Amino acid sequence: MSERTIASRRVFTGRLLTVRVDDVALEGGRRTTREIVEHPGAVAIVAVHGEGEEQRVALVRQFRQAVGQFLLEIPAGTLEPHEEPLACAQRELLEETGLEARHWEHVQTFYTAPGFCTEKMWLYLAQDARPAPESRSADDERIEVCFHTRAQVREMLRSGQFHDAKTLVGLLYWLYTL
Repeated sequence: MSERTIASRRVFTGRLLTVRVDDVALEGGRRTTREIVEHPGAVAIVAVHGEGEEQRVALVRQFRQAVGQFLLEIPAGTLEPHEEPLACAQRELLEETGLEARHWEHVQTFYTAPGFCTEKMWLYLAQDARPAPESRSADDERIEVCFHTRAQVREMLRSGQFHDAKTLVGLLYWLYTL
């Protein structure tokens, strides 16, 4: 059951996002509209250092205006025009945490909210993460960086301390596939 787009119009264009409304025809001839948020794509990084159970993952705590609260998340960020996802992940890890990693692995690519948004996210594992000799932070973000062991993350998951999907996906991958 596919839908056929009859018309499409942009109703908002911002610095980061565009919103469009599509008029679509469903099977059987019924017509309706779809509101779509166009997003350039993003990356998320599970940045770890250490070995085995002593391994620690880098998390960032920052205020998220959309939900009106501080969230604890894995580092992440939006792709710049024509930027490759791995380059974006390396840039974002440095900007958000002051870390660089020696080994990078692409884990998965997924849509964050395909019911209304085009955002595609590339998830990376960054191993042997260490403080970079030089780091630069983004001017528009206030971020607190913290590090947690596998045992701490398991308990935090059990007690419901993570509230965003990319962090849940990334941390569950780290805990249960490595």
